[in-house]
Parts: sequence; C-alpha cells; structure tokens
Amino acid sequence: MASFTIEKRAKANGDFSYRCKIVVKKNNKIIHRESKTFRKKELARTFGKKRVSEIESDDLGIKKTIPLSKLLDMYIEDKHLWDKTGRTKRYVIQMLRDCEIAKIQSNKLKTSDLIEHCKIRQAAGAKPATVYHDVSYLRAVMKKAHPVFDIEANTIIFEEALPTLIDMGLIGKSDKRTRRPTQVELEKLREGLEIRQNQKPNGNVRIPFLDILEFSILTCMRIGEVCKLRWEDLNREHKTIIVRDRKDPRKKEGNHMIAPLLGESFNIAIKQPSDKDLIFPYNPRSVSAGFQRVRNDLGIEDLRYHDLRREGASRLFEQGYSIEEVAQVTGHRNLNILWQVYTQLFPHKLHDKFNQ
Repeated sequence: MASFTIEKRAKANGDFSYRCKIVVKKNNKIIHRESKTFRKKELARTFGKKRVSEIESDDLGIKKTIPLSKLLDMYIEDKHLWDKTGRTKRYVIQMLRDCEIAKIQSNKLKTSDLIEHCKIRQAAGAKPATVYHDVSYLRAVMKKAHPVFDIEANTIIFEEALPTLIDMGLIGKSDKRTRRPTQVELEKLREGLEIRQNQKPNGNVRIPFLDILEFSILTCMRIGEVCKLRWEDLNREHKTIIVRDRKDPRKKEGNHMIAPLLGESFNIAIKQPSDKDLIFPYNPRSVSAGFQRVRNDLGIEDLRYHDLRREGASRLFEQGYSIEEVAQVTGHRNLNILWQVYTQLFPHKLHDKFNQ
C-alpha cells in the first residue's frame, strides 16, 4: 500500500519548502521510499496524490517482480514463445521450475544463487555442459521478462556470473564428439535391425530400420529430417529432394534446402510405399529408440544415432568431395562447424585416395 506525507522545511533565507515523502509497505514492511521537494505545499500534495495513484496502478510505479518459477510458467503458457522452443530447451525450462533457484524473485537473482544452483546440479551428477544449458536457458527466459510480460528481471547478472562459473568449472561446453561406427559395428547393427524390423510390430506400423539406417548415412540427414521428407519435394529427374526447416541457429523456420540423393539413397527413397504424403512416415523417436535397443543388445558403447551423420560426412570427405560440396549434402551454412564437428577421417583411408 502506498501513502504520502508532506514535510514543511525552513530555508536559510526564512522561506519554506515542502517535501513530499512516498512510502510503500507490504506486509507491514517498507519496500519502497522516494521523495521530492516543492516550493509550494499544494504542488507537493498534487505530486503525492498522482504518485500514489501511479504506484498503485503499477503503470509508472515500483518495478514489478515475481518468483522465477512464475516467470517460467508464463513463458511456458505463451504459445508464441513455447511453440518455437526446441525439445531440449523445453525439458530444461520445465526442470528449472522445480529447482530451489526458481523461488528467487526475478529481479533479485545474484551470482551466488547461480553458483549454488550449479553446485547442486553437479552434485546430482550433471556435467558442466549440461549445467551450462540451465544457465543459458534461464537467461533466455529472463530476457523475455520485460519486453513480453512487463516483469523486471536481473539479466545483467549473467555478464558477471558466466566467467565465474566457467573459472570454477561448474559450467562448460561439451567435448567435441569424434565417434564413428566401425564396419564391424555397422554389420552387427544391420543384422540386429533386420531382425527387429521383421518382428511383429506393436500395431500396424512396421518400420524399415535397415533402409532408414543406410539412407541416414548416405544423405547425412538428421533422423527428424528423414522422417519429414515429402514425396512432392522429390525431384526424380535430378535425384534431389527439398529438406524442409533444416536446423539453423539463426533461422528456426523456413530454412528449406535442396539436397542431392547420392548413391543408393535415391533408390532407397523411391522403393518406399507412396500411399502417404511422407516418404518415411514414422515417428523419429520410434526410429532412434529401435536403434538404441538394438545397439544396447549388441553391447555397442557410446554410439548415438546422430553419429551416423558424422559417418556420412566423413565418408564424403574420404571420397574426395570438397568441403563446399559436402556442405550441400549436410546443409551446413558454417563450414568451420562442418569441418570441426562433423568430420572424423580414418587415417588409413588416405592411402586409398593416394593410390587413386
């Protein structure tokens, strides 16, 4: 509740001034003070009435703040924000709602609060790269607080906190993956996936795991991209296809690219049933889950479905394709990322190229 009082003060020359003092209380505690001095009492009284009205209507009054848990909920409930949020970011935001840090007011967050949160997460087994997502996505939500919800959030604290968290080893970037499947592992996977796809499916959908495996390697596509390919986007004459909404950190939607279907990938595509709009009308999670089960049953360690994308790109480099040509297949705009992250050449393959 806001209120004001007028204080009469004598000047050295014998005149008087009038100070209007504004006080805001919440639960019998003063949470805000301000004052302004006028030469006439009526001016001070007019200011006091106006200022109290502004504060109580929250238009130009005290900065509005809420617990971070409430801010996270507001972010989730805003479909314009949530619908454009990726799966990993969604998971982290929902997880943060149940953490101790979510109890802090949006404009009261301190570096020490972030340090404590990171220590708790690390003690629970989270690695620095995982904890970095917590901090990064919390900052992203807080940056939306004022422009979207008219909520004050202390985002400036991250400029101080991030270097400190890195120095303490609490957050960090993930190590660059270099894993490629060996030929022996690929043969075992093919055998295991063939058995799995021939088993009686749960329902009427039988997933062609073998075709999707080979197609993924040959095209270097993400499994989500494979399962969104449309018959209408296939150019049979040029053996190309439009890959819709390809992942790009600078552009979330509409990033369509024409990709070549090299080698047997074109034949794999056209032999699929064409009674649906999609060439591979399957849930990408079901495909990767089937792959993971077969991989685990075979005892193959530290191999992810996404590593097939690196396998495909590395094969193209080993066959003599330039980095610009490989980027046409993988869809990379940044050639440095393509070279550093998606390339892991087998040294012995260089002999083959030298002999050619």
